[in-house]
Amino acid sequence: MFDVSDDTKGGFRRIEVLTGPGRRRRWSAEDKTRIVAETLAPGARVSEVARRWQLSSQQVFGWRRAARLAATTATTPGPITAGFVPIVAEANLVAAVAQAAASVIEVRLAGAVVRVVSGVDDAAQLTAVLRAVRASVSKS
Repeated sequence: MFDVSDDTKGGFRRIEVLTGPGRRRRWSAEDKTRIVAETLAPGARVSEVARRWQLSSQQVFGWRRAARLAATTATTPGPITAGFVPIVAEANLVAAVAQAAASVIEVRLAGAVVRVVSGVDDAAQLTAVLRAVRASVSKS
């Protein structure tokens, strides 16, 4: 028959010593920033970074979310309001694109490189150049 007091009659008992970080650790803001920065590096995996720091990946994702929210609230001085994108009529589209960026359009076609510098009528100029290149390719 088994008696509850049998344990006290015997010799030594096995004791398990737990090592490693205790629960409810406190992380400083610098440590959180360092860990989040590691996860944002190209090719980094959140689970690997969390394992290295002996954290759960959910905790790191929470810190990333908090950092993202802090960054958006720091850049906007007031409350965040919904914004709308203005509708641009197709007639004004060429003018809006020309004003947005003075860029060079580069087309590589049939062994030729065509560079169209931003100008007054980019769409018409590009259309004419592409038709000329296509016509020269079809004749070859």
